[in-house]
Formats: sequence, structure tokens, C-alpha cells
Amino acid sequence: MRALHTSDWHIGRTFHGHSTDDHLAQVLAAIAQAVRDHHVDVVIVAGDVFDSSTPKAEAFTMLNTAVRTIRSAGAQVVLTSGNHDGPARLGHLAEFAAFGGVHVLADLRRLAVPVAVPDAHGEVLVYGIPYVHPEFLRGAFEDFDGRTHEAALSFAMDLIRDDARTRGGEGARYVVASHCFASGEAGGGGREVHETTESTGRSEERDITRGGLDIVPPGVFQGPAYTALGHIHSRATLREDLRYSGAPLRFSFGELSSAKGAWLVDIGAAGLEGVEWLELPTPRRAVRLTGTLDHLLSPGVHEEDRDAWVDIVLTDDLRPRDAMRRAQEKFPHAVTLAHRPSTVAAHARETYADRTRGKSDAELIEAFLGFTRNGHGASPEEQELLADSLQALDAKEATR
Repeated sequence: MRALHTSDWHIGRTFHGHSTDDHLAQVLAAIAQAVRDHHVDVVIVAGDVFDSSTPKAEAFTMLNTAVRTIRSAGAQVVLTSGNHDGPARLGHLAEFAAFGGVHVLADLRRLAVPVAVPDAHGEVLVYGIPYVHPEFLRGAFEDFDGRTHEAALSFAMDLIRDDARTRGGEGARYVVASHCFASGEAGGGGREVHETTESTGRSEERDITRGGLDIVPPGVFQGPAYTALGHIHSRATLREDLRYSGAPLRFSFGELSSAKGAWLVDIGAAGLEGVEWLELPTPRRAVRLTGTLDHLLSPGVHEEDRDAWVDIVLTDDLRPRDAMRRAQEKFPHAVTLAHRPSTVAAHARETYADRTRGKSDAELIEAFLGFTRNGHGASPEEQELLADSLQALDAKEATR
């Protein structure tokens, strides 16, 4: 059996406020073409199919088109829910979808009920574990009282291993799709897990492991021939049989270095036979350009990036006026801009009283501008305006 492992489609998500629908549609069409070219039997989407638990109608239309095209190419489709799309909304599709070879595995109470995919050696069982919050699992199973994601995933994997053994004996071949943070060793050790956020208009990294409570050690996923992970937007190999595919598109500038694609997974008579990376098209590159505004806008500079998503970091000592508008004249898809001067003026560590004592209003304004403008005070034109304003203020005060 050959599976294609993908995840985190995030249908409906924007790139810094700009729609990515057309780009994602191109990538999903490429996945369908890969099904034909590589004779894929099942496409596994490991969670976060939608970007929201209340997706718009256009998001359902895109999903229907993608799934229909993949089915026409010859593969079954297995989708699990993530923390973004949620099991309830995605789960509504489950009952009627299965009749067409599309399987939505979003019901925690049925996480040990697999999809059987036939091959030359019998059947490969495909299990889907939605994003499992311990509280949700306690509500679904009376005999579960765990408080961490490691406990929840351990409980789920025990159920799956028991079911696979019942169906196929000790040599049962099965695959698990799980939407979670898998990292480090038992007890939450190992590397930190981060994701990007655009809440401030710039991509930043923030710890999302909640003090280790969300981390699931790789040892939890023992038994399957392959475990298809979702939740992290960059591809990662934790073991030969335990991998993240990452998201098929870049959704922030924090993912500049991550390759975008999917894993082709071959399951043979004895289990996992091989895993191959399949690169997917990049409809629009994302780049970060650093330099002074005049340099970035110079003819011949970064001409190849005119059609890319652009994050601009300006190194001018003084932030240029109308910088974003001017930048977008050359780079129409520039969506973020930051000012990080290459030289930063040093400011004396004086008290407020020391800085203001004995200074005139004009001197105070000049000092304030120098402080806020990285050492640059008022321009000659501004000095004239300030002088006129201060004189007018003095005249008004004199008439009182």
C-alpha cells in the first residue's frame, strides 16, 4: 500500500491578511496529480483541514473540489480533525463521506475503528486520532482520568493497538494519523516546540507547549508501521516511522526555511518499506529583504522578488516617510515592514530632571526628537515650523 501523508491544509487561512485560497487550490490539485503519478492508494490528512471551526462556504467548496479530484485520481481519503477545525464541525461530514471513499475520523469514541485499505498482502488498517485534549477524552471514556496529552495519547494508542491485534493478530499492519506535539523524551524533555503567530503583524515564535503538558514523547507511538503527524507546520522526522509532513503552504515568514511537500509512504508485507519526500509547488515564494529603503528600491536590486510575499526590514537610521507605500510600488506583495536601524544612538542614563533642567522649549523638543528618532533631531524645515509654533505660543501667553 502506498500512502501520501499531508496535514495542516488550513483552508481559509490568510497570509498576513491576504487570501491564500488560489495558492492552496493549486497545491491541492498537485496532490491529486501526485496520486496519479505515484499510484497512491490513500491520502492521509493529519488534522487542521480547515483553519477555523466555523469555516465559510468557500472553504467547504475548496475541500469538496480537492477530495473529489483526489478520489477521481484513484485514492481513498482519510481526514482527521485538528485543534483549528475541531471534531464537531468536521465530524458532520463523516456519515455521508464514507460512502464515496472519503473517511472523516473525528469522533473520539470511534478512534479505535479503522479504515481498511486493501493491498496485495491483505489489508492495512488506518486509524485517525483527532486533536486529543485530555478533558475531551475524559468525557468520551469513563475509565480515562489523565490530565496530560501524553496520558491521553497513550490511552488512545493502547485502544488502537488492542483493536489492531484483534483484527489482524500480532502481525497486523496499521497506520496512525495523529494531530499533536510529539517531541523529546518521556516527561517533556527534548527540544522546545514553537509555532508562529501573526497577531502583531509580524511572525514571531512563541512557546505553545504549556509547560510541557502538551508534549507527547515519541515512545507513545510504538506499534504502527507508520505514524503520520500533524500540527507542526514544518516537516520533521522523529523516527523513520514517525514524521510530520508540515503544512503545504507557508502561512507566515516564520516558515521561510521549511520545505513544503508531503511524504510518500510504502507499506509492504512486513511493514514499513520506505518513505520518500514529495516536493509540492510553491505558488508564491516568501522572502525577507533587509537594507535601507533606497537600496531596496534601487533598479536591479531584488528584481527576482517582485512577485514574492515580502517581509521588509529597514536598516535606515531614521525610518523613511511612507516606507510601506513606496516599497509596495516595487514589491506589490510586501505585507510586513519593520524598522531596525543598523546603528543605534546611545542615550545618556540621566534622570528626567537632569535631562530637562535649564533647557529651553526648543532644546527640549530637539532632545526628544533625537531620543525617539535614533539620534536624528529636527530637519531644517521642521525647525522652522517649531520656531513659528513656539513664537505663537509665547505671544499667546504674553497676552494673558
